[in-house]
Formats: sequence, structure tokens, C-alpha cells
Amino acid sequence: MFIRQLYTGCLSEAAYYIDSEGEAAIIDPLRDTDEYVHLAGERNAKIKYIFETHFHADFVSGHLDLAKKTGAPIIYGPDTKTKFPIHLAQEGEVFHLGKVTLEVIHTPGHTLESTCYLLKDENKKPYCIFTGDTLFVGDVGRPDLSSGNLDKEELASHLFDSLQKLKQLPDHVTVYPAHGAGSSCGKNMGPENSSTIGEQKKSNYAMLAKDKEKFIQEVTDGLEPPPSYFVKDARINREGYKDLDEVMKHSSRPLPVAVFKKEISKDVWILDTRSPEKFTDGFMPGAVNIGLKGRFAEWAGILIPYNQPVLLVTDTGEEEETIIRMARVGFDNVAGYLEGGFEAWKKAGEKMDMIINVEADELAMDMHFDKKLMLMDVRKPAEFAEGHVKGAANVPLDEMTDPVVVSKADDALNMYIHCQSGYRSVIACSLLKRDGFHNLRNVTGGFKKISLTPQIRIIKEERVLN
Repeated sequence: MFIRQLYTGCLSEAAYYIDSEGEAAIIDPLRDTDEYVHLAGERNAKIKYIFETHFHADFVSGHLDLAKKTGAPIIYGPDTKTKFPIHLAQEGEVFHLGKVTLEVIHTPGHTLESTCYLLKDENKKPYCIFTGDTLFVGDVGRPDLSSGNLDKEELASHLFDSLQKLKQLPDHVTVYPAHGAGSSCGKNMGPENSSTIGEQKKSNYAMLAKDKEKFIQEVTDGLEPPPSYFVKDARINREGYKDLDEVMKHSSRPLPVAVFKKEISKDVWILDTRSPEKFTDGFMPGAVNIGLKGRFAEWAGILIPYNQPVLLVTDTGEEEETIIRMARVGFDNVAGYLEGGFEAWKKAGEKMDMIINVEADELAMDMHFDKKLMLMDVRKPAEFAEGHVKGAANVPLDEMTDPVVVSKADDALNMYIHCQSGYRSVIACSLLKRDGFHNLRNVTGGFKKISLTPQIRIIKEERVLN
């Protein structure tokens, strides 16, 4: 028996490869499936099953493409309805994989069809369980995502009952969840990407809960709104999507500067995926920066429209990776990329823009003397509440495509933008630039540096810009 967790950091997502005696299974695959096929080939195994724990909302799954490549059936748990062929598994159904088996445990709560798969070893002993978004390390899946006509309290009630099933498993059973820390599918995930049933029974607040009503309150309390693209991706996973090969062929178009200029005269989004440091030094007017090295796919899904063509500006050699990462969250609308990257744009003598960077100590001095200074904190409300600069306005980055929120910006003021470390603030600055605001400065190092600056007063009271 062989098990490998295949973790994708920018989505905090875990897929799983399992094989025994030349037969393999994939659990919760990403849309780019070559890694699974290559791994099976290296291990002289044939992919026999594709298991899905539920309809994922935070990424487009690779179940359809992988099924076409391998001929393996797509398996979902009870109460699943799709627009493509699947094997609809029943509670307690057992799938044989070489000398091991996987047993279906229906665990509704995160969604109605949420299902866990219990792997039993060659001796028919419970070995590990693939919990999807039902049970995380330190948390459980949020019950407020779209699933039938149930509200979050009703789904949370189902989730409580589902956890009682998992509590009956032996303490040594390894827990392999679909997500780790940073994912928006939960609210309190631990830093580890695996655990055991015994450890979670001791430390996970949801597994410790004994009263259903208190559990429902605790699980539903403090949930931030889910990212806007979650509904779209869940629908794509339920209804189907284009082959990734077709998307790559359409999107991988190198566009010379002259052609790129013609394309941007249309109603398109220019997405620059270079690092924030490179972007602030110079960029194409109107471009929005989402650095490829951060939580790129998630922020692209939140901020970039799905109904408009997207043109890319990337570091040379990162074009294909960028297109794949966008496809993972459902973008099939990339229309090409700037051939030669931003350097080609510069060499052609085209217009450029830039963003002024300031250090935290410079912000401290300006706050003391500048009566027109406006400080915008683009972190999440929960981060803001834990500590922020006195007088700062909280404008969460995920709200900055809302015209009502953007209208709060004022180019007559000196706007200083910061986040936690500097990644999100550059995204925010680029969005404001795109909307015509130019009197702004990016605070490098973000709140991490600001909080270490003695001259700046930090308080802990939530002030959200409405």
C-alpha cells in the first residue's frame, strides 16, 4: 500500500494518490491531472477509481479530464446529482483496490453530498480516512455554502451527526483532509496537513462538542462571507467544464507588443502576475497585480471577472503556470499573454505607471504632520479587529471591486494602503490605480512592520468602513 498527499499551497488543497498491487485511486484531483497520471506510470499502476468527497467550491476539480484520460469511474457519495455520468456510491459500499479497500461513510453537513472514504489495510483494519471538507485539522467545513435548500443551521445540524460517525473510529486512524491552513473552506484550521482521529477528539472544538445546539452556534458563529467565486466553481464541478487541453490551446497565445496594444483597447482585464516588488517599480497603465507567488488563484477568483477576456503580463517562462492556476478556479477566458513580458513593453517605449512605496517609519512621520492623510487597511475584518492603527479605515481587499466601497477613496487625500505583509496592499493599489486614483502610497512590510514602529499607536477595536 502506498499513499501520497499532493498539496497545492496557493489553494491550501490536498489531493491524494493511493495504490496497491498495481491499482490506483485518486481523491479530490485538481483540474491539471498530469501529475496523477505520471505518478501512476512511475509506480506501474493503473488508475482504477476517481473519488470525490463533495462538490468543491474553491477550485475546479479534475474528475472529468482524469476520467477521459484513464477510463476510471467518477465516484461520489449519496445524495449527489450531476449532469455527467458518475458511480453513485451508497453508505457502507466498499471499493477494492489491490489488497486494500475504501469504504463509503456519508457525512453531510459541509454539503449534502459530503462523503468520507475509510481506507482499510491488507489486514482489513482501519488505517486512514479521507475526510474532504467534513473534518479538518482543528476545524470542520463551513456549513454556509450552497447545498440544496438548507440553511447553515440545518447543515450544521447534519454535520454534528456526521461527526458522531467519525468519533466511532479507532483513535489511531490517520485523518487526511482536503484542505489546510489558509483555506476559506473553514475558519480555524491548524498548521498541520494531517492528524489522527484521537488527536482531533482531544483538540478539535467541533469534535469536543457534545450539545448539538451549542455546536451549531459555535460552527456558524464568526463566518466571514465566502469568496464570491465559490458559487461558480461549485456549479462547474456539478455541471461540467471544458477540457483543460482545449483551454490551454486557446489561452497560450503570445502577443507581440503591437498586437497586445490593440487587444487592450477592448473591454479586457490586464493581469500582471509578477512579484509586488517588480510591479510597483513599473507596470502597464490599467494593469492589476496579483503575484503568482502568493495566494494567486484565490485572489484571481475573487477579484477578476469571469465574463471578460483576460490578458496576462508574466515573468518570462511563467505563462503556462499562470494559465493553469487560473483554470484551477474556473477561468477559461485568458485571451493571451504579452510576448517578452514587461521588458518588451519597456523596450518598445510604451507608457508606464508606478506605485510609490513607503516604509513604516515614513508613515509614522507623515501621520504626525500630514492632515490630509488617509490610511486604508485592506486586511480581513478579523485581522483588523485583532489590532490596527488608530484612525485607519478597514477596506477589505475582497470588497474593492464594489463601486460603493471604491467611492470611499478620495484622490484629494494622501492615501496610504497596507495589509499584513505587503502582498494584498499592492493588489489594492493596482485596483485603485485602475479606477483612476493615483494619489496613493503602498506601505511596504504591512502591519508586521507597522506594529513594530513605536511612534504608531495600535488599538484593538473593530472599525469597518461602511
